[in-house]
Amino acid sequence: MEPTQPILSLRGVGKEYNGTRVLEGISFDVKPGEIVGLVGENGAGKTTLMRILFGMTVIADTGGYEGSVVFNGAECRFKSPFDALDAGIGMVHQEFSLLPGFTTTENILLNRESLRTNGLVDLFGDRMSVLDRTLMDHRAKKAIEKLGVEIDPNTLVKEMPVGHKQFTEIARELDRENVKLLVLDEPTAVLTESEAETLLKALKTLASEGIAIIFISHRLREVIDICDKVVVLRDGHLVKETQAAGLTLREVASLMVGRSIEGAAAIRPPAERPTGSPALEIEGLWVDMPGETVRDVSFSVAEGEIFGIGGLAGQGKLGIPNGLMGLYMAGGALRLRGKDVPLNAPRKALEAGMAFVSEDRRGVGLLLDEGIDWNIAFTAMQVRGAAIKPLLGGLFKWRSDAAMKALAEEYIAALDIKCTGTRQRAGNLSGGNQQKVCLAKAFALKPSILFVSEPTRGIDVGAKRLVLDTIRKYNREYGTTVVMVSSELEELRSICDRIAIVDEGKIAGTLPPEAPIEDFGLLMAGSPEPEAAAAAERA
Repeated sequence: MEPTQPILSLRGVGKEYNGTRVLEGISFDVKPGEIVGLVGENGAGKTTLMRILFGMTVIADTGGYEGSVVFNGAECRFKSPFDALDAGIGMVHQEFSLLPGFTTTENILLNRESLRTNGLVDLFGDRMSVLDRTLMDHRAKKAIEKLGVEIDPNTLVKEMPVGHKQFTEIARELDRENVKLLVLDEPTAVLTESEAETLLKALKTLASEGIAIIFISHRLREVIDICDKVVVLRDGHLVKETQAAGLTLREVASLMVGRSIEGAAAIRPPAERPTGSPALEIEGLWVDMPGETVRDVSFSVAEGEIFGIGGLAGQGKLGIPNGLMGLYMAGGALRLRGKDVPLNAPRKALEAGMAFVSEDRRGVGLLLDEGIDWNIAFTAMQVRGAAIKPLLGGLFKWRSDAAMKALAEEYIAALDIKCTGTRQRAGNLSGGNQQKVCLAKAFALKPSILFVSEPTRGIDVGAKRLVLDTIRKYNREYGTTVVMVSSELEELRSICDRIAIVDEGKIAGTLPPEAPIEDFGLLMAGSPEPEAAAAAERA
């Protein structure tokens, strides 16, 4: 194969999951020694595209894909990641896949160990071979040295700092003799600034040796600095393929998130936005939620406001409501209308007037085997005595099935829940109607503060509009203060008064919904405040 020919060519790649189109006609090339930055919002299609490239079984199990993948001059349809590895494609996923009780060397060389023969091999075969520890340590050190870091090959993974785990993951791929293409998914997300600089320098060295690299990152400054070419995905489409030289952060951010905002005309004019006393004040919040760690978050929400929280996956936005409602260990200060509310006490949060619609409606939000009536009334019965009849002056309490039914019917009508009746099992409802039941359960608490996390995840466009309209209705008609967490920036812009963007467990900035959309993209990308970034680029 000529050096100028691509090592990888994608042509018309498309993918559909259960009737939902997630990739459409993706085509681009990667040449040997080229670093290609692949960027896009959550849900843009980056993960699905890499799953196709790496032969992940979920692709074949869900109907395969359209188009072609040509690698090293031959069209490939990998049936498993082992096929991709054998062909020369290495991939480092965002989640670690290391064995904690194994050493650095053992993880790097897993299933590719160096063996030493002895006299017993002649009698009993290869199973009597023993590990050549000296050679294995040499190979591990050689792979690690390519990254420009120092890691003891005998250190157990469970005793490593998180940055060394990331370098170990990458070294494992570099030990493969035939690696021609390396795919890195958010490789610097867990690294310190100095570690990230070391890794980026090492990647340039690897590229100079002819290894092609696909670099997936939301840190746009790194993408522009290290990559030869940038490919931007948005809503499953390739919207731009361009050389990185001369690109600005603002241009890339605009390409990532820029789109016409459906329903943007409904954005509240600034004059209508609540500016009164704080209903909710958060100071120094930290939350130990796996994959969504919150490090130091402070903000306040005005009475009657719809306050949005956005950001990329894994940056901590989901940890905020989960920590405040006591689902994960948290620390810091929480005040409702000037009164302190203890953290790590879900009952206290509910009794204080807070309610939560979880992003995990099937795992946390619903009793799937119970009827709609039980789902809507259960928490309200416990917290405020809804559908409970006192007997003998309150000495005894009795559940009123008629009151439960009436409560359920009220919200079925108000939220237009499509069902066969109040006793229909929640698990048999569509995703959109399940989400409405979760909202109804929260509304039944008559909360003064409502946290809504990913309210439209996994539901169709029509149901999304109804859910958002319902949140807005309860905010306007009943004065409910809402904190809405969402990965969908256009939804936040269409309903919220202010939007905070979370990056690396902290609030990167807060903007009004009518702010330029690229300003939101800059905050998501971990850049400084938009005004400062623009000034730096002009300079």
